Amino acid sequence: MRFEGSQDYVTTPDLMLAVNAAIKLQRPLLIKGEPGTGKTMLAEQVADALGVPLLQWHIKSTTKAQQGLYEYDAVSRLRDSQLGEDRVKDIANYILKGVLWQAFDAETPTVVLIDEIDKADIEFPNDLLRELDRMEFHVYETRETVRARHRPIVFITSNNEKELPDAFLRRCFFHYIRFPDRDTMQRIVDVHFPGLKRDLLREALEVFFGLRDVPGLKKKPSTSELIDWLKLLVAEDIPPEALRAKDQKAAVPPLAGALLKNEQDLHLFERLVFMARNNR
Repeated sequence: MRFEGSQDYVTTPDLMLAVNAAIKLQRPLLIKGEPGTGKTMLAEQVADALGVPLLQWHIKSTTKAQQGLYEYDAVSRLRDSQLGEDRVKDIANYILKGVLWQAFDAETPTVVLIDEIDKADIEFPNDLLRELDRMEFHVYETRETVRARHRPIVFITSNNEKELPDAFLRRCFFHYIRFPDRDTMQRIVDVHFPGLKRDLLREALEVFFGLRDVPGLKKKPSTSELIDWLKLLVAEDIPPEALRAKDQKAAVPPLAGALLKNEQDLHLFERLVFMARNNR
């Protein structure tokens, strides 16, 4: 298998190289980058481009590694035993397959997305080392060993909320998605809005990158927020001249709530606008 890109996702050459390197090495691809840079969407697009199923495991703070393998539903078995159900005699009826078991059991290769692994407990990555290495695990309740029919292509995303263990990092191929430059961002926008007027796009990108350059912002606007903002500009028929100013930092952009997502950043930007106007 080789990933050659997707019509619906702008893939830089270094990102495409990283995907294919992970496939060749048969190692998980660990993806980091700013929120909104398309880390999760990458796995979806690779699965679609390769024509294989996608299995997604979205990690929460309470997620345990065991849940990716299987869970034993003891409560349901107890309830069925009280009701006299025949199925209670076979413990396999109460084994719930996790995402990794589904991938190991699949008749064709799959893409597995382990999304935001850094949300879980620090031991979570280490608890998956053996299974991801050997592509097998043991089910103690049924005394069976599950082995992968096909090695899945594993994507792991992280927002750097926690440091990942060195032992886990050694087993991954790593790639950091850098924030898109203006040319790449224009290509991304063209995918979502192929008929967007060039003058509106030019002015919108000026405002967007100007906002990202404002010092002290708690959260810089991301690619996904730019897409949302453009969608609103088109829907509300905002003209390009409404975005234009002699000094982009001296004008609050229309529908700024799509770009600035907390009151500290909004107040900071309003203060900068006020200061800029007074200094004219």
